[in-house]
Amino acid sequence: MQVSTPNNVKIYNLSAGKSLPEWLSDRKKRSLQKQDVDLQRRIELIQDFDMPTVSHCIQVSPDGQYIYVAGSYKPRVRCYDVHQLSMKFERGLDSDVVQFQFLSDDYSKIAFLQNDRYIEFHSQFGRYYRTRVPKYGRDLAYYPANCDLFIASVSPEVYRINLEQGRFLNPLMTNAKEVKCCEFNEHHHLLACGTSEGQVECFDPRARSRVGILDTALSSHMEDLEITGVPSVTAMKFRGALQLGVGTSTGHVLLYDMRSNKPLVVKDHQYELPIKKIMFLDHLDLVASMDTKILKLWDRNTGKAYTAIEPGVDLNDMCMMPGSGLIFMANEAQKVLTYYLPSLGTAPRWCWFLDNLTEEMEESTTATVYDDYKFVTRKELDDLGLTHLIGSNLLRAYMHGFFLDIRLYHKAKSITEPFAFEEYRKAKIREKIDSERANRVTVKKLPKVNKELAEKLLDVEDTILANKTQDRAGATLLKDTRFSAMFQNPDFQIDKESEDYKLLNPVVNKLDKAKKKKQDKLAAQFEEIDEDGEIKERLGGVSDSSSDDEHAWTEDDKLRWKQHITKQKREIKEERKNKQAQVKLKPKFYEIKEGHEYGKTADEKRVRKEKKMALEDRLHNLSDTVVTETGSMGNKQLEFKMKKEVKDQKRVIEQREHTAERKKLRRSAGEITKGFKQPPKFWMGQRVK
Repeated sequence: MQVSTPNNVKIYNLSAGKSLPEWLSDRKKRSLQKQDVDLQRRIELIQDFDMPTVSHCIQVSPDGQYIYVAGSYKPRVRCYDVHQLSMKFERGLDSDVVQFQFLSDDYSKIAFLQNDRYIEFHSQFGRYYRTRVPKYGRDLAYYPANCDLFIASVSPEVYRINLEQGRFLNPLMTNAKEVKCCEFNEHHHLLACGTSEGQVECFDPRARSRVGILDTALSSHMEDLEITGVPSVTAMKFRGALQLGVGTSTGHVLLYDMRSNKPLVVKDHQYELPIKKIMFLDHLDLVASMDTKILKLWDRNTGKAYTAIEPGVDLNDMCMMPGSGLIFMANEAQKVLTYYLPSLGTAPRWCWFLDNLTEEMEESTTATVYDDYKFVTRKELDDLGLTHLIGSNLLRAYMHGFFLDIRLYHKAKSITEPFAFEEYRKAKIREKIDSERANRVTVKKLPKVNKELAEKLLDVEDTILANKTQDRAGATLLKDTRFSAMFQNPDFQIDKESEDYKLLNPVVNKLDKAKKKKQDKLAAQFEEIDEDGEIKERLGGVSDSSSDDEHAWTEDDKLRWKQHITKQKREIKEERKNKQAQVKLKPKFYEIKEGHEYGKTADEKRVRKEKKMALEDRLHNLSDTVVTETGSMGNKQLEFKMKKEVKDQKRVIEQREHTAERKKLRRSAGEITKGFKQPPKFWMGQRVK
């Protein structure tokens, strides 16, 4: 038995502990129980309360004496008698059970909805009858007043089977594509159907007509959901005549008063998993809602959490013993989980000993004192100067250290490190200053080896960071330790004159794009300065570092200097124009290759022109000789026909003329066969044409 206290509520896990395999002999089991302490301390509330692989559904009979569990593998159902604390019988089925419904107060009559569209009716001796539903079923509901069994299916219809007449009746039609669940109200006998469109449609089985529609998608909780569709209704439960609990596929539980379309309380499970079961605990004003991961108990009026059970395995179904705190859960494991919460109610009469066990465990538990103690190692104890306390009552040895009273620890800490707060304060100030310095402009330090490559990589990284593409930012060779020797060892210096570098140069040039953009911007800004620099060189090499502060310039000197510069610029432009004109007027000479004459025929020019044309243009010109076909799957096929020579074309024309001449000269055989009739044809004793 394991005990947990989430939210200060005691929860006893009765299914925890070791279990013995079924294939062990009785003698081996008895010997193991005597030797193993964990097996002696475990509580087996119901003997063999498990399934071979998975348990799908679990329910308690209306009289509270029998528990039915359906699971696999192989598909089967087991009935447990709680007064005997053991299994009453086990039956094998043809397929897994989706849901089942008690038709009587005890185990004698029950209906199983299976996932192969069959419904099986079982009695005390076994399977009584088996029939098939038109569509796959999702849920069952039984109306005992007229013995109608309702089946929610993956269709707009809710099928009805009258067990008294033994036949299908007209189904109930809904406005949805699929009905997920259905539930009967015991007070006013309305059938509520939860649909995949997020609506709850209510029917009166006596009139077989719809009496109302509740749309859960109109509630305010839909505004906060980031979904594209409408959440479907996966679970429902009535409380009294007017209150209805609805569970959605997004993990929300909505409590409605049937006289209003606005929910009273909306509870979010925070896991975004479909709600599988809802139960009301009227004596405590609590609601129990379960999804695949967790079972939550919360207040019905405010939605405040009471406690939660999270077993660690996927949950499929849940039931509770009436008037007690005993909860059973079907799950994706072998054991059927059993939990006991004394705060929800006392133990049932058939397991009264649980109250005595829990009371003894509560009396034997001692308050944990670890919150008042600090665990320190021997080194920390030496730093505090308390090594002389080893062996005294003030230190409790534990593993590789000691437990020390927290008050003594704080006192020794303040004595040994009186300036600890000042150091902490200085460290925080230093961190803040460093964070502000990070925003300043920093100078890039380039390595001595492969300096140009390192500069290119840094420029590319800056461009990526500026464009906010973090997928490739920082993934450079400079930050990879595997390539650190490339920028440290001179043996890895790139030789630009080598043949390998020239072959890889087109790939390496991609790294220069960021640098070229920067250089183009700078060139656009400093174009005039470059011309002035050229003028200065021609005028006698005036130093660039000279400034107006070093010379006492007068207004006349400045004016003369500007005129001189303007004149030099004009001369330079005229000089450039003359050079360009000379280049354009310069004649070009060509030499005729050997074997070629100066004049060429028209055919040679045409062939040479066709060779220079692209394949697409050539095919376009020769469209009469190329056939293009497109397949059904988008593939294309090209068939090329060889171009016929002039002789072949003449031969084809002569053949056609000869055939036309022979047709004119030949005589018809119609006169000979004019009066001849063919004998009749017969097949399988009958005449055919």
